[in-house]
Amino acid sequence: MKAVYITEHGGPEVLQYGDQPEPSIGPNDVKVRVRAAALNRLDVYTRAGVRGTRRKFDGNAHIMGGDSAGEVVEVGSEVSQRKVGDRVVVNPRMTCGQCHPCLAGQEEFCPSAGMLGSSRSGSYAEFVGVPATSTVLLPDSLSYEQAASMPTVFLPSWNILVRRGELKPWETALILSASSGVGTAAIQVAKNVVGAKVITTTSTEEKVEKARQLGADEVINYKEEDIADRVKEITGGRGVDVVLDHVGADFWPAATRSLAMGGRYGICGVTSGYRAELQMGIMFTRYQTVFGVFMGRKEDMRQIIDLAGRGVVKGVIHQTFPLEDAAKAHEVMEGLNFFGKLVLTME
Repeated sequence: MKAVYITEHGGPEVLQYGDQPEPSIGPNDVKVRVRAAALNRLDVYTRAGVRGTRRKFDGNAHIMGGDSAGEVVEVGSEVSQRKVGDRVVVNPRMTCGQCHPCLAGQEEFCPSAGMLGSSRSGSYAEFVGVPATSTVLLPDSLSYEQAASMPTVFLPSWNILVRRGELKPWETALILSASSGVGTAAIQVAKNVVGAKVITTTSTEEKVEKARQLGADEVINYKEEDIADRVKEITGGRGVDVVLDHVGADFWPAATRSLAMGGRYGICGVTSGYRAELQMGIMFTRYQTVFGVFMGRKEDMRQIIDLAGRGVVKGVIHQTFPLEDAAKAHEVMEGLNFFGKLVLTME
């Protein structure tokens, strides 16, 4: 099969396009013919070998890619809920299904979990083998490109806003960095699913307009305005009830100052840096909560896809590339001049 893989860490130039063996599957797995695979920031880290992703190749190739969608072409002997021809999206968070958290329906706490394309070979390929339980059936109304663009951005957004942060329709959410995949997902979850008021941030007037079109009530251009001051102005001095932060250190000071009494601060990424200073006095006197999430649960993914099939939410796709142009897609991602997701397509 054709695939994009690495045999060493480095820049986009280390991405190779060529032939690799098709994956074999176990009794509880399915083989999926990949029709679309979306880029994520983790792909860039894995390619570069940074932030805990460095690996020893020992002459072996590693196929990149996590988020993907396609049709089932082979099912394992013990699989009963999937059949050849099923259209599916793959949840790239692989869990064991046997530990106590998995059996309790809290598979995000699985101690042996890994990510497709990072801890195991992934979806920048014509075929991928995954546990059948890591797939969700797609409605006919949802394209492969749309489906592939959703898991790694909608799962943490759903986890923070709906489940952990318990955002209410009468509350206000601050979504940091509207133009990212997580930002575009979180705006829709907060506005279209919960019905809350949404404040978001971005860096250009073009992105401001796109964020408004996506459903944001207020958009702060952080290049021109102070985020905390503007939030206080918008909320009449009260602050926001929930912050969704996938940016990290750069926005932490302003975003924490924007949090209301009883506010909840959810973190699902640290692209701008790991370390920040926490003002514990403010935190306990204002009854605030800070928590982290990585992905989400399989049931979260099913609900997200159901909503996408009904047009409540959608994947925002900036650009698609053929599989062989994965290196170009990585260059665009590192350039940061895009709004939404970058997606690889396979014929």
